[in-house]
Amino acid sequence: RMTAPLIHRGPDEGGIWIDPRLNIALGHRRLSILDLTMEGHQPMVSPSGRWVIVYNGEVYNFAQLRRELENRGRNQWKGHSDTEVMLVAFEEWGLLESIQKFVGMFAFALLDREERVLYLVRDRLGIKPLYYGWVRGSFLFGSELKALKAFPNFPGLIDRNALALYLRYNYIPAPFTIYQGISKLLPGTFLKVKVRDQETIEPPIPYWSAREIAEKGLLRIKPDTEKDSIEKLEKLLLDSISLRMVADVPLGAFLSGGIDSSTVVSLMQKLSSRPIKTFTIGFQEDAYNEARDARAVARHLGTEHTELYVTPEEARAVIPRLPDLYDEPFSDSSQIPTYLVSQLARQQVVVSLSGDGGDELFGGYNRYFLGRSFWKKTGWMPGPLKKTAAGIIECFSPRQWDSFFSWFDRILPGKFHPRNPGEKIYKLADILRVSSPQEMYLTLISHWKEPGLVVNDSEEPFTIPFDPYLWANQQDLSLPMMFLDLITYLPDDILTKVDRASMGVSLEARVPLLDHRIVEYSWTLPLEMKLRNGQGKWILRQILYQYVPKELIERPKMGFGIPLDKWLRGGLREWAGDLLPEKRLSQEGFFNPVPIRKMWEEHQSGERNWQNQLWDVLMFQAWLEKENI
Repeated sequence: RMTAPLIHRGPDEGGIWIDPRLNIALGHRRLSILDLTMEGHQPMVSPSGRWVIVYNGEVYNFAQLRRELENRGRNQWKGHSDTEVMLVAFEEWGLLESIQKFVGMFAFALLDREERVLYLVRDRLGIKPLYYGWVRGSFLFGSELKALKAFPNFPGLIDRNALALYLRYNYIPAPFTIYQGISKLLPGTFLKVKVRDQETIEPPIPYWSAREIAEKGLLRIKPDTEKDSIEKLEKLLLDSISLRMVADVPLGAFLSGGIDSSTVVSLMQKLSSRPIKTFTIGFQEDAYNEARDARAVARHLGTEHTELYVTPEEARAVIPRLPDLYDEPFSDSSQIPTYLVSQLARQQVVVSLSGDGGDELFGGYNRYFLGRSFWKKTGWMPGPLKKTAAGIIECFSPRQWDSFFSWFDRILPGKFHPRNPGEKIYKLADILRVSSPQEMYLTLISHWKEPGLVVNDSEEPFTIPFDPYLWANQQDLSLPMMFLDLITYLPDDILTKVDRASMGVSLEARVPLLDHRIVEYSWTLPLEMKLRNGQGKWILRQILYQYVPKELIERPKMGFGIPLDKWLRGGLREWAGDLLPEKRLSQEGFFNPVPIRKMWEEHQSGERNWQNQLWDVLMFQAWLEKENI
C-alpha cells in the first residue's frame, strides 16, 4: 500500500522485505539505471545478512569504492549495482565512514539487524527527499508524503505553523512538513531509530555541515591564483560530470542556454564521442522564452537538440497534477516548465543532467551583488530619509511605473525588457524601509511579509534566515545570502521542484554542480572570483567561454518562468476565482480572507501584480481540495 503510490519513482519493479521478529518492513520501487538485472533488486541484504537497505539515488563513485573493497579482500559480488557496493562498504567500514566516502545523491533506510537499529540517511545537499514520523505507534518513512499517507488511518492533521512558513517562503522548509508529527530529514544528516523504542526520535546527527564548510573555506589564507582556480574548478567539474554520465540507460541534459546548463552540456560534449541529447522548453512570450538562446548554444556545441514550444493551454493543463506531484503546498511557479521539460526529455532518455546549484555556489542571483551595492549606498542614510524616498516611489502606482518603462521598450531589443518593472520598483521601496542587512534579505525572499496575520491560529516558527549570528561581523552581505540560499532555498525549493517534476515522469535528474567536492571548493574561492563587474559566476563564465562564444551567453538573467500574472487575469481566472471566494475561505478556516480578497481584486484590476502571493494561496487551496476528496 505504501510503495504503490511511488510507482512513478520506480516503474520497473518493486520489492518488500519483512522481519516479523523485529516487526519491521521495508518496501521499494525501482527505476533501473545501473545493473538492469535482478541482481540490482531491492530491498537488498548484505553478504553477511546483517544489513538491509532500501535506497533512492546514485552513489556515483561506486566503481572506485568497489576496487578499494576488492583490494581489502572483498571479492564476492553478485551483480554490478551501486547498492551492492554500499552494503559491502557498510560491512567493511560501518555507516559513518562509508557515507563520508560516498559521492552522490541518496536517501536510504538501512537496517542493522545485529544492533536492532534503523538508520535514515539523506545526502549532503538534500538532492533526494526523505520524510518520517511516528503515526499511531508505528514509525513511518518514505521518499514522498503520499507513501506515508497510504498507511492505515493516517491522521493528516494540517500544521498551521508550517502553513505560515509556506506563505513566507513559497515552500515549507525542512524539517517541517504540512502535517503535524511528520518531518523532513535535514540534508547531510542521519537519523538513528532503535527498534522497539516507542514514539521517540532522537535529533538527526550531522555527518557533513555546510556551515563548517563555509566557515573553513572563508578562513583560507592563501587562495589559488585565478588561472589555477579556473583549472582546478574545471577539473572538478569534468570529474563530477563524467561520474554522472555513467548509466546503463539513455542519458541527456536540460539546456536553457544560461551559464549553468551551458557549462554542464559543454563539458558533457567534451567527454562524449557522440552528440549529447539536449532538451529545452520554449514559450511564445519573448520575456519568458529561453528556447532561441538554448538552440544557439546547442548548434554551436553540436548536440542532438530537441525543443518544444508550449502553448498556454498545454502549460495550464499541468496545474491539476501539481498537488499530487508535490504532496504538500509548493508554489514556485517554475514547477510547470520544469515538469514539461522533464516530460519532453523522458520521451528519449531515462537520466538527464541539469545545471542546478550554480546560482547558490557562484553568485548567480541578482540579490547577491545588487543587495550589497544597495546597502553600501543606502545603509548610512537615516531611517526617516529612506522612508521618505520609499513614499515618493509609492506616489505612483506600479501600473504608472510600467507605463514609464514602456517608453524604453520601443528603443531596446525585446530580451532587455525588464519583467514587471513597476513591481520591482515597489520592491525597492520595501527594501528602503529596512533597518539591517538581515531584514533586507528577508524582504527579498519573503512572499507574504507577515504570514501569521493571514493564517488563522498560527505562530510562525523560527527558521535559520532569522538567526542573527549568520549576519554578525560579515564583511560582505553576499556571503550570508549565498550560504542561506545553499541550505534553505536550494534544497527546499529548487531541488524539491526538480526531484518531483522529474521523478513524476520516471526521469532521474542528476546535478553535477552539487557534487560536494565542488561545493567545498567553491567556498574557498575569493568572492571576486564569483561576483565581478556587476555580474555573478565570473569563474564559471571563464570556463564556459573556452567552449561557447561570449556573445551567445551574455544577456540579462531570465529565470525559468511563466506569464503567471497574465494567466491569473485570463485563462486561469475562473479556476482561481472558484478557489478564492470569501465564503469558502471563511468556511475552511485556514486563512483570513480579507487580505487575500484585496490582493485578488487589485490583481484583477491591474493595479498591482500579486502573482506570487496569490499563487501561494491557490496552490494550498488546490492541494486542500484534493486532500478532502
